Amino acid sequence: MDTNYLATMNKVYLLDAKQISVQKPLSEEWVTAPIYPSVSPSSFAPSIDPDYAQCFPPNLRRRLGKLLKRALLVSRSVMESTGIACPDAILTGTGFGCVENTEFFLEAMTFEGEDCLKPTSFMQSTHNTIGSLIAIETHCHGYNTTYTHKGISFESALLDAFIRISGGQIGNALVGAYDEMTPHYHILLKRTDYPGDCHFGSEAALSAMLASEPLPGRKPLCRIEAVELCYGTSPGCTAKALGRLLDRAGCTIADIDALMTGLNGSEANDAVYVNLGAELFPGKPLLRYKHLFGEAHAVSGLGLYATAVCLDRGSVPPFMFAGDAATEAAAGMKRILFYNHCGGKNHAFTLMSSCG
Repeated sequence: MDTNYLATMNKVYLLDAKQISVQKPLSEEWVTAPIYPSVSPSSFAPSIDPDYAQCFPPNLRRRLGKLLKRALLVSRSVMESTGIACPDAILTGTGFGCVENTEFFLEAMTFEGEDCLKPTSFMQSTHNTIGSLIAIETHCHGYNTTYTHKGISFESALLDAFIRISGGQIGNALVGAYDEMTPHYHILLKRTDYPGDCHFGSEAALSAMLASEPLPGRKPLCRIEAVELCYGTSPGCTAKALGRLLDRAGCTIADIDALMTGLNGSEANDAVYVNLGAELFPGKPLLRYKHLFGEAHAVSGLGLYATAVCLDRGSVPPFMFAGDAATEAAAGMKRILFYNHCGGKNHAFTLMSSCG
């Protein structure tokens, strides 16, 4: 481990995060009173939207699609809570982008021909529309990019932000995870066996503010110590990636209290998490979050948020432990490794620690 390298790195803190999902929007009530959508496996549950009439003027509500309204609202909320009105950078992770607007445009072409097409749906159908809208709203002229890499889209954006903040290029960054679902698109996804035999499909809208310094007089949700992505199917791939992550964080597996995973009820998906836990983290409890937030490409953003909330509160709710994991270890967790994979090929590790 290069201690000189570690000494020159800025620390990265997750100051605050806001979500709109199948749980109560813009709230952490899911920790004490979780909502379990009454949908069948392989179906999908829409997010619970707040009253946008209280948030946006009528002309803006009519013009923006539902995902754009969600992204703009959670971004506004986290910027207001942190007092950072204009972030240094905006990084977005999305698997599907604005699917609803894409459908509106394609349906207009199909049923109305190519004459007199309305431009709004086309303009709002691209993946980078989300980050662009937030930049226009905040007058942010800084670094702005969108990552679309299926199930690790959010971690790709997170890694970019982490490198830039820890390297001193920027002081803070607004990192988001956004995906929506429509009935038509869900039918198409089921034909490709996505999301498969999981708890349920869902939508996600999360904005998180990362920074090199905590807010004066306020404790961050957590510290992000290291982020590592890798691609490969061999068992040694994840072990090497984990070794690099631990070296950069200056800790060992013994220092990790639990492993937060994307267990979702699908046998093929869950086997990757269970096997890695048994091989590299024997005796460590496995945690889960997708039974609360569902399955979507960008739902790992909500998983990171849930992990941060648990670290901030100093305890993990019993319903987040997988299987017969030892719930007596729920209190006092100081360091949790968040692990996400996509198709057993793309792997992402995020090491998070308590600031308490």
